[in-house]
Amino acid sequence: MPAILQRRPWLLVAAIAATLGLGACSGFTERTRGALSAVTPYKVEVVQGNFVSKEQVAALKPGMSRQQVREILGTSLLTDVFHSNRWDYVFTIRRQGVDPQERHLTVFFNGELMDRFEGDEMPSEEDFVATLDTRKKSGKVPTLEASEEELKKFAPAKDDKADAAAKSPSASLPPLPAAYPPLEATR
Repeated sequence: MPAILQRRPWLLVAAIAATLGLGACSGFTERTRGALSAVTPYKVEVVQGNFVSKEQVAALKPGMSRQQVREILGTSLLTDVFHSNRWDYVFTIRRQGVDPQERHLTVFFNGELMDRFEGDEMPSEEDFVATLDTRKKSGKVPTLEASEEELKKFAPAKDDKADAAAKSPSASLPPLPAAYPPLEATR
């Protein structure tokens, strides 16, 4: 037996356990692979750029100033030094369970005024939010309205209204005074 194992017996125990563990792995690799394929690692949600909605694009009109375009769309993601008459709005999102999305919009200027824009068809804000919702939809939505017959079941009887008014806490309170004393003392 080597001298190191005589001084540290736990090292021998660890080596034996590792050998047995590796030998046991070969026996159930198929089951392990099947179980591991069902488990997916967490993928980080990546959102980059400016989301531009159909409503924002509809608000753009030729002849708007750069400031007006910036107020509607926000600051552009890409502003090219060599093409100062062009702003590029790019939006990408990658989420687990949702197809990746990528949209482009380019705004062209003639001097300080917007000349035109072109790009992908943008979704409305409502459509975009619907694509982000990955929760499973439950079946039928229950009706939240009561019929007249159902409401009559809970209506109090005429005698009950008089009893309820007599039993209310405000019925036993003394009347309010006509005037209140001043908050601050007079000098």
